[in-house]
Amino acid sequence: MYCKLIRLTTILLLVGLAAAQQSTPAKKAAKPATPPSKAADSPATNSLPSEETVMAFMKQMFGFDPQLQFKVFGIKPSEAQGLAEVTVQIIGPQGPQNSVFYVTSDGKHAVAGEILPFGAMPFEDTKKTLAKGVNGPSRGPKDAAVTIVEFSDLQCPHCKDAQPIIEKLLADEPNVRFVFQSFPLPLHNWAAKAANYADCVNQSSNEAFWKFVQKTYASQNDITAANADEKLTAIATDSGAKGDEIAACATKPDATAHVERSVELGKAAGVKATPSVYVNGRPLNLGMPADMLKQVVDFEAKQAGGK
Repeated sequence: MYCKLIRLTTILLLVGLAAAQQSTPAKKAAKPATPPSKAADSPATNSLPSEETVMAFMKQMFGFDPQLQFKVFGIKPSEAQGLAEVTVQIIGPQGPQNSVFYVTSDGKHAVAGEILPFGAMPFEDTKKTLAKGVNGPSRGPKDAAVTIVEFSDLQCPHCKDAQPIIEKLLADEPNVRFVFQSFPLPLHNWAAKAANYADCVNQSSNEAFWKFVQKTYASQNDITAANADEKLTAIATDSGAKGDEIAACATKPDATAHVERSVELGKAAGVKATPSVYVNGRPLNLGMPADMLKQVVDFEAKQAGGK
């Protein structure tokens, strides 16, 4: 249920990559291993695949479907040593979606799926990153044992779909703190503007902010890049703020800078799509049953000594 490739194109990518790996010819009987050289111990520093290679790969994987087009959004070293992180926009009948996969340093294998942190306390680094950097509107006790942070895009339909799930979770867990962080995606043509408006509404009134978010989600189908200012100004007014003042505020560098800091925080926490939700640094899968979501929050509260 995320704007991160859980639709057909992502499923195709995962299945295709898996099939490609399974079709690798079986190796002959292994020869005795030779001691690895020092060069083999450390991955090459310039082992990133080229954009041309990525595009050729995508065309080979999905070129059979004339409805799909591809655009490389980014190629960079992954946090996991020896892997390159590749972000590709897949454009199909349902619109553009971003897909992330990983390429091994030898350039011979692609890995689909999520890279997870590892260790005795795998989410501690993310928890500290978020605790230090959150700057978005919040509700709930500031000294809560559990903090839930959501990175969201007001133009993202999956963020809209996620809100009832989050609201129910917060109703079931009144002692948690909830923080909303803007993370407008580049593929959405009025999301960044909406994030600026939201930031300015919050400066006016925290209560009006939550109304603005809900009303903007509800109006997604009516908002376009051409009418965004008109629609968002009206929504701000309906939410209890002064729409004209909010519209003026949204054009100022301070609002843009505040949203950009939120996006940078999300990237530091590992956000690649929206909505992304963290419970004390632990990524939360909103596709879980409601009772399981509550179990995760209760578990984190006990870990933190809050219950």
